[in-house]
Amino acid sequence: MNEAAGSSAFPEIRVPAALTFGGLVLGIALGIAVQGNAAAAEWVNVAEKIGDLWLTALKLTILPLVIGLVFTGISQTLAAAGGGALARRAVVLFMVVLLASGLMASLLVPALLEIAPIPVRAAEALSGGAVDTGAVPGFFEILSAMFPDNIFAAASGGAMLPVVVFTALFAVAATQIAEAPRQQLRALFEGLAMAMMVVVGWVLMLAPIGVFGLAVSLGAKTGADAIGGLAHYILVVSAAGAVVLIAAYVLAMTLGGQRPLAFARAMVPVHAVAISTQSSLASLPAMLAASHRLGVRDSTADFVLPLAVAIFRATSPAMNLGVALYVAYLTGTPITLWAIGAGILVAFLVSLSSVSLPGTLSFIVSVGPIAMAMGIPIEPLALLVAVEMLPDIMRTLGNVTMNVAVTSTVDRGSRS
Repeated sequence: MNEAAGSSAFPEIRVPAALTFGGLVLGIALGIAVQGNAAAAEWVNVAEKIGDLWLTALKLTILPLVIGLVFTGISQTLAAAGGGALARRAVVLFMVVLLASGLMASLLVPALLEIAPIPVRAAEALSGGAVDTGAVPGFFEILSAMFPDNIFAAASGGAMLPVVVFTALFAVAATQIAEAPRQQLRALFEGLAMAMMVVVGWVLMLAPIGVFGLAVSLGAKTGADAIGGLAHYILVVSAAGAVVLIAAYVLAMTLGGQRPLAFARAMVPVHAVAISTQSSLASLPAMLAASHRLGVRDSTADFVLPLAVAIFRATSPAMNLGVALYVAYLTGTPITLWAIGAGILVAFLVSLSSVSLPGTLSFIVSVGPIAMAMGIPIEPLALLVAVEMLPDIMRTLGNVTMNVAVTSTVDRGSRS
């Protein structure tokens, strides 16, 4: 998710993704090497406690950061929608694509996991063998959770769904007040988000150590079984992003009026930059050039593409909800239709708030609230984040392709 881009006011945070991945590999290898060694048991236990401490610190940062980002992201989106007919057309199409992205994942990922289930030993390895057999919440339980008696009590209890919904409603309500207090509120929440991003960045700088500690324990307990589970996870989640990529081509050819081969040729240099940088922002010049070659008016491309890079990440609901659903299957957590609906809603709202963040940081910020809203354990995310650099390539490819497809569609619609 390194490809997301947002306000330049947000601090630049560098997270050692390669080192985190290296910590995972080294930790599993070391754990396998000492498996069954009684003399090393105490050291494995220490490594596990270090990993658990890092995971606890990470969980503490999610709620305040999400509050700041959701308010800021929705404020930016609503402000963009008020920027004229072209902006409204673009924002409406953004929202339709995001909702469709989440809905698609809610159908695709469970189907894939039924066709190609998570290997039993791999599931036991990544989940620690724990299975959630708690009560399955129904419609009224989900609805009641969205509107608690006390929002502060809900927040202190880590209830993510009501907090995200309340923050979204609060951001919408803020658009109806006078300019001065509205700007003060926006500055307050943006400042909260910026400060928390720095704190989360500090925690994630320790990710190689935390992931290494968890991986040592994982390798010592399960051997090489976890490796197969991680590979399975990468393929399933990347498949959700691949569908968004394919949908971008379909959109460009239908509503965008583009010829298939012409669109594919124009996207080649864009994809080259996207794969090498994993950044939509870095791919912006290539996207502008591709739009020009496709006959999109400069006035449309110069407005819609930067807006898309700032507030639109087509693969986010699909892949983030896909991760949450994968973890639900991994841990045996029962999921109802209403819980999936809550997940789609939170995935949609959070996708509007994922400003320019490194992949590992955005992974936690985006997937954590979805999983928490659906009642899914987030502990496995501490290991899955270590391999995020691989699915992140698909995220970027899907995002940049959909950005150009949406721009073509908006341009064609504004001509009529």
